Amino acid sequence: MSVNPAFHDEIHAPNRLRILSLLRPLEGAEFTAVQEALDLSDANLSKTIKTLVELQYVTTSKLATSERDRRRRTSVRITQLGAKTFDEHVAALRELVAGAELPS
Repeated sequence: MSVNPAFHDEIHAPNRLRILSLLRPLEGAEFTAVQEALDLSDANLSKTIKTLVELQYVTTSKLATSERDRRRRTSVRITQLGAKTFDEHVAALRELVAGAELPS
């Protein structure tokens, strides 16, 4: 599959890029799993996910933990648009660094 490189400023912010990077190979993940994997605060992750939802790069859903328990778990999934945007951004980053010489 060929990807057209395109730098996307809206996902270049570190936490947005980290979240999309984590979600890209997955069917989805629970909010708490993302939070633990990336070591983000509840508020920071919530705000970042809200931004990604507004950009239509991820979706969220809430599921009840059980009939007796009223708590709900939030899961996060990357959308097709989010995956495409992420892939384009990674391709652009690869192009950007392809010619760079690393110090020995």
